[in-house]
Amino acid sequence: MSDSAIDQSLAQAFQRFTEANPASRRQFEEQARYMPGANSRSVLFYAPFPLTIAKGEGAALWDADGHRYADFIAEYTAGVYGHSAPEIRDAVIEAMQSGINLTGHNLLEGRLAKTICERFPQIEQLRFTNSGTEANLMALTAALHFTGRRKIVVFSGGYHGGVLGFGAKPLPTTVPFDFLVLPYNDAQAAGEQIEKHGPEIAAILVEPMQGASGCIPGRLDFLQALRDGATKAGALLVFDEVMTSRLAPNGLANKLGIRSDLTTLGKYIGGGMSFGAFGGRADVMAQFDPRTGALSHSGTFNNNVMTMAAGHAGLTKLFTPEAAGRLAERGEAMRARLNALCAKEDVAMQFTGVGSLMNAHFVRGEVRRVDDLAAVDGRLRQLLFFHLLSEGIYASPRGFIVLSLPLTDADIDRFAAAIGRFIGEYRALLPSGK
Repeated sequence: MSDSAIDQSLAQAFQRFTEANPASRRQFEEQARYMPGANSRSVLFYAPFPLTIAKGEGAALWDADGHRYADFIAEYTAGVYGHSAPEIRDAVIEAMQSGINLTGHNLLEGRLAKTICERFPQIEQLRFTNSGTEANLMALTAALHFTGRRKIVVFSGGYHGGVLGFGAKPLPTTVPFDFLVLPYNDAQAAGEQIEKHGPEIAAILVEPMQGASGCIPGRLDFLQALRDGATKAGALLVFDEVMTSRLAPNGLANKLGIRSDLTTLGKYIGGGMSFGAFGGRADVMAQFDPRTGALSHSGTFNNNVMTMAAGHAGLTKLFTPEAAGRLAERGEAMRARLNALCAKEDVAMQFTGVGSLMNAHFVRGEVRRVDDLAAVDGRLRQLLFFHLLSEGIYASPRGFIVLSLPLTDADIDRFAAAIGRFIGEYRALLPSGK
């Protein structure tokens, strides 16, 4: 492929995008005066400027220039319910009528806690936070104090929130814990290193499917090796299911048959509101019992009534275990359809993932860890993103694709057709499937 040809195609895509979105450009330029890069959430930025989204309804979005998009990113997995679901809106309004900040235990938090514990049986007790980032920080804190140890095993490509990101080593914004970074999906290396450092290890923190690095499913032998290694070392196995809890009726870990000591949750479980939770074994969580425990856990909005109401309505009325299973099946069918199309067209393009989450990659062969994606040309991801926008489809610049409950079969057909047209338009720029 020609580098100049890719650059030229991308420049043309930028120009078309800029010409089509003057209101978003104006909004970006005005906001940049008050926020660095007009941004308060890094993942939402892309060059030449990001769209400003003005409205959402069901599985549709409208930007500041009035363009309509089918939503295939769904708030990076938090938006499983779509936009403005009546059941959630009504629950929030009802909760607000009795007051918002009640400065005490309220009538709603215990109900949501019970629902989550019954949904995810590895969680015997839990505590609420305001984000998945906080949930992971508190789970690690629990493990450090419970074990009296300092080392935490994590995996290259792992992302556990804004202050817990890992490449070959922790990212600059990552909290300064004592991390041991190992390769993902390498059961042998994990087993050897956990045995070597066993007496030092407090926790093993892992996603059953790495999300931010490209929807890379954890192999069963790898995850089982972590369970066995943690048990032998006396460490706690922490499954980050902030994203993956939506991938099966009772979470991905339960589907795989591996029980963690602690689990972290977030995203969609708050019904679209700010949400996080960490929980698991009752003996570990007892450290936070204010009657007897040694650990304090604060947060003004941990049990806010809007999240408590929205979360319960979402889990009991919309995203039931049965609904989660059906959405996962739709995602599996869609990914198989897209991969069959790429194989038929003989291009090195594939979609990895589990259930309702997937990621497009321009690479041949199996993707087992983030290193397998090192050769991917990021410009092709950008071309795909802008092509999908031109087709009225809103996804992620990194190729991340998320299904939500309101998406229709027609939306999925439209997405598949758009991928076919992308391959047709840019075939000369794409690596061959051979």
